[in-house]
Amino acid sequence: MPIQLLSIETSPELPTEADVVVIGGGVVGVFSAYYLARRGVKVALVEKGRIAAEQSSRNWGWCRQQNRDARELPLATKSLDLWERLAAETGEDAGFRRCGLLYLSDDEAEIAGWAKWGEFARSVGVTTHMLDAREATARGAASGRSWKGGVFSPTDGTADPGRAVPIAARGILAAGGSVHQMCAARGLETQGGRVSAVVTEKGTIRTRTVVLAGGAWASSFCRQYGIRFPQASIRASILSVGPGPEELPAALHTKAVSVTRRSDGRYTLAISGGARLDPTPQQFRYWREFLPMFAKRWRSLAPGGLEGWRSGHETLARWRLDAPTPMEACRILDPVPNARQLSETHARAVHLLPALRNRPVTAQWASYIDSTPDGVPAIGEVDSLPGFILAAGFSGHGFGIGTGAGHLIADLVTGTAPIVDPRPYSPARFSKGAWGKVAEF
Repeated sequence: MPIQLLSIETSPELPTEADVVVIGGGVVGVFSAYYLARRGVKVALVEKGRIAAEQSSRNWGWCRQQNRDARELPLATKSLDLWERLAAETGEDAGFRRCGLLYLSDDEAEIAGWAKWGEFARSVGVTTHMLDAREATARGAASGRSWKGGVFSPTDGTADPGRAVPIAARGILAAGGSVHQMCAARGLETQGGRVSAVVTEKGTIRTRTVVLAGGAWASSFCRQYGIRFPQASIRASILSVGPGPEELPAALHTKAVSVTRRSDGRYTLAISGGARLDPTPQQFRYWREFLPMFAKRWRSLAPGGLEGWRSGHETLARWRLDAPTPMEACRILDPVPNARQLSETHARAVHLLPALRNRPVTAQWASYIDSTPDGVPAIGEVDSLPGFILAAGFSGHGFGIGTGAGHLIADLVTGTAPIVDPRPYSPARFSKGAWGKVAEF
């Protein structure tokens, strides 16, 4: 039972030159190309498989400020505004709604942590409401039980992962850009020490600026050019159930399970932090950098299998520009969901919201969520290779902040005043070994 993903057309011909080439058709790559095209930049987006077929259509769909790392919060706030404008700009509904996000808990330490974050949020103008036991129980009435407390973030919302990114990709075409699916970028050519072209399986595009928004594939691509980018992925398993007549929260998080209503009335069910760690060559290479993160989260991770190793997205191999690459061998990362995890998720969701009990399971899937050691993405030009802009490592936050990240990248490319301060996202922090604190996701 696969995910539901809106299909879009591919541009008929690969251009021989472009002002900017974006590698990767996920949320960050698509919105980067979208905002560039809307500014009149000649942009070509190349994607080895289908637009949004990996993590960008397999996530919860949350667009939130609540509980963001302080470095990401400005980008999250701007992203919500951009999500809100998307329907008017494209003429299509991406399912974005400021429905508010509801967090409920009986864990006093967890509630205290939310309250501490709320104090910080209010100091920077973000609206968040702490709920006492009475308020939490009222908002969580569909659970049929009482709660000690919670949080409601009214200005946060959700969008439809299966529609949002393809709709933005159609916006690229409408603005004069081009989109090329089933077209893997094999590598780069350089001249005078900077990027001069992108070599794809279907031909070469001359350009002086490249945006690598390759998701879980980004580090292995960077390795081809001696760029050190520590990145590791975990495998998450999610399912959805059909619509029903009962009125349930649009987006609810608890420690046990989280549920999200889609625009068609279905609900996505997931366990936050419940994931499998599939060993890969890249993880062994960067284990020292990720040890603090994995040590902090070991209770929420379980050992996986060799599927990640076989898929090739975290390989240490080198490849040639005139021969097929691992991206062509695996067009779409479509890992097998963990059956035990899905069963546990469904059972927890039904226990939390009994109205879900009789709704049929409509889809189940898995995805690889790529992360950096500090849980914050890398966005910016790589010092060692002028013209090469890295935009990866979104650590499970990419869908919600994808609009803002794309806008920021377009700002950096065109020399416009950036929508937010780009310095916290600089890729240079990894080459210097400055890991920062581990963020929550």
